[in-house]
Amino acid sequence: MKLSAFTDVCLRTIMVLATPGTGQLTSREIADSVGVPYNHVAKAVLELRTLGILQVTRGRNGGAALSSQALDFSLGGLLRKLDKRTDIVDCTDHDAQSNCPLSGNCRLRAVFRQAREAFYASLDPLTIRDICPTSAAEPITLLPFPTVRGIS
Repeated sequence: MKLSAFTDVCLRTIMVLATPGTGQLTSREIADSVGVPYNHVAKAVLELRTLGILQVTRGRNGGAALSSQALDFSLGGLLRKLDKRTDIVDCTDHDAQSNCPLSGNCRLRAVFRQAREAFYASLDPLTIRDICPTSAAEPITLLPFPTVRGIS
């Protein structure tokens, strides 16, 4: 199972904001701290605000911070909401630019759906708190931003 680049950015944003002593940060500060382009972080902040994970204050002294209940969100539940892909395998748009000739008698998509749900179910008991740094002495280090087709 591979997470989307967007989900990766959302998780990095949460972990930075959950670092003890961090407080409120702007999208630019978050982007600089995790080595991700600003526009990707800005999109992640908006989505996380919509989901109730972040509180966002606009204006000169604005920024994003974790909401009071954010650390108690289920990790599996969060990933389900962030992953907008309908299937792990795309059976309609491959190199031949036509539907897969096996699509009428193929059960692979259903198997992959079950596997994805099992992956999320294994993360359901974990909360966001479980993936976040426990002290300011353990800073988030820069990780390479994943290269994904269509995202640069």
